[in-house]
Amino acid sequence: MTAGQEGTAKIPPRAFVRTAWVLHRALLRISGGRIGLRPPGKAFGMLRLTTIGRRSGQPRVAIVGYYEDGPNLVTLAMNGWAEAEPAWWLNLQAEPDTTVELKDGLRAVRGRAAEGEERDRLWARWGEFSPDYDAWAAMRSGPTAVVVLEPRAAAAVTA
Repeated sequence: MTAGQEGTAKIPPRAFVRTAWVLHRALLRISGGRIGLRPPGKAFGMLRLTTIGRRSGQPRVAIVGYYEDGPNLVTLAMNGWAEAEPAWWLNLQAEPDTTVELKDGLRAVRGRAAEGEERDRLWARWGEFSPDYDAWAAMRSGPTAVVVLEPRAAAAVTA
């Protein structure tokens, strides 16, 4: 972030963010997965994360941004930068073994929060995608979890 920019980052209204999430999931579903997922490049990638509801026990789906760090996938536990933790992160903490769908197929993963130097290194990498991450995070009362999705031992992954 350059001098004078701190605190100037703006986030869209909550209604806009929620509508975008609904439309993104619908586009992915309607297109049969052809539109809506992408690998990381100049922009972060988009993946479909399926968690098990910690209260309902039912599958829950979220589309989240990510980048690759070796064999791991890295995302942020943000809720459109709202104060509350996203439900998918609460679900993942209760049941860390899950699957993600990438543009090239399904992958079995185990989620965990990065800590210490690892968290600092992974957080800093988000700055490659936008200089506003620190300002957006400063709008929240606590730190935003950096979530590492590590590959699980080869298990049968079905759609």
